[in-house]
Amino acid sequence: MSKFVRLSLVLFVFLSFVNASSVQKNASGYVMKLSDYGFFLGDIKDQIPQEGVIPYQLNAPLFSDYAQKLRFIRIPQGTQVAYNADSVLQFPVGTAIIKTFYYPKEEANPTAGRRIMETRVLIRQEKSWVALPYIWDEAQTEATLEVAGGSSPVSWKDKQGILKQVNYQVPNMNQCKGCHERSGKMTPIGPSARQLNGDFPYTTGKQNQLVHWAQVGVLSGLPDLKTIPSLVDYNDESKPLQDRALAYLDINCAHCHNPTGPARSSGLYLNWDSKDQTAYGIMKTPVAAGRGSGNLKYDIVPGKAKESILAYRIDSVDPGVMMPELGRKMKHTEGIKLIQDWINSLK
Repeated sequence: MSKFVRLSLVLFVFLSFVNASSVQKNASGYVMKLSDYGFFLGDIKDQIPQEGVIPYQLNAPLFSDYAQKLRFIRIPQGTQVAYNADSVLQFPVGTAIIKTFYYPKEEANPTAGRRIMETRVLIRQEKSWVALPYIWDEAQTEATLEVAGGSSPVSWKDKQGILKQVNYQVPNMNQCKGCHERSGKMTPIGPSARQLNGDFPYTTGKQNQLVHWAQVGVLSGLPDLKTIPSLVDYNDESKPLQDRALAYLDINCAHCHNPTGPARSSGLYLNWDSKDQTAYGIMKTPVAAGRGSGNLKYDIVPGKAKESILAYRIDSVDPGVMMPELGRKMKHTEGIKLIQDWINSLK
């Protein structure tokens, strides 16, 4: 197949997401208005998926300054994803992953409404993925592509009625690559078997997500559910502390701290199924010491969170110290406590 034909096929699949009417695009050929993709029925702020757009959720979601998220995926008609137990699922060319970030005005009262900040669209191209950030207007009627990202102040009341506020940051396209890289290529972070192996409240009723994907014909090779790994919800205090901590570090840290990620040179690999205690940070000295280490000697000191670099860095908002480096401006109070409790429990 010639290069021209291959590129034409990619363009055809990509345009299949876009309304048939003429749409505005930027100089790189990317769609400027979120509504022109046709992902949603009616008013796009309601986020009601069009037929063929599948809503989903992760068992252990990435922390993003307490923003809540709506997730959807659209896989080109007639194509499938092959099941694999370990990595993020390998989606076909033309797949679109849609993630909308929002804040409820009152966490304890969903009827009070919400403010949508951005919708991030990841599109599978022939050789890699591209991440496109769409920023919502104040009227909540449209989201527009902003390749340079942006920022906007937002405030809300948490479940205790306490007013919270943050200058919400939308990353630019290059910053997206900073977290989504594997072996030098862009890739999604969340939709893996271990993250999707859980129930979702579909309009037709609650069902395991992997089973649903298989039934609607977009997932092939699904084995017995009993054999599929599953991360726990790290917010669920009824789950074992060890499982919660591993799930938290897997989604919030391991997208960089893995053998093929942006932090691979650190030698600190925080995958949920890591068997190498030293690589996981137990009594491991950092490859590059400095201000980020807080003058501490080891990444994780069993039983001593206050002496552990990992706990020190996730408890910081100093740009030269904090981890993760991108995607947050606030401390994740509950996550910090979880990791501190876990380290203190180690022997």
